[in-house]
Amino acid sequence: MNPSSDYIIRIYRYKKDKPQSFVGVVEEVGRKGKRAFNTYDELWEILNSTKKKESKIKALFPGGRE
Repeated sequence: MNPSSDYIIRIYRYKKDKPQSFVGVVEEVGRKGKRAFNTYDELWEILNSTKKKESKIKALFPGGRE
């Protein structure tokens, strides 16, 4: 079974003339902490890095977290 992650993404500033530049914060539901981003690429990296960590944990602990 592949559990999905839920996120809260807050966008605080966006410039129409510069669509690649915006400012916001990502929170993963059920976890402490926030991560800031300034571009679409940074947002994408934050969302993908969380999934990579989950994959590594599953590889280390196939039956679940110890």
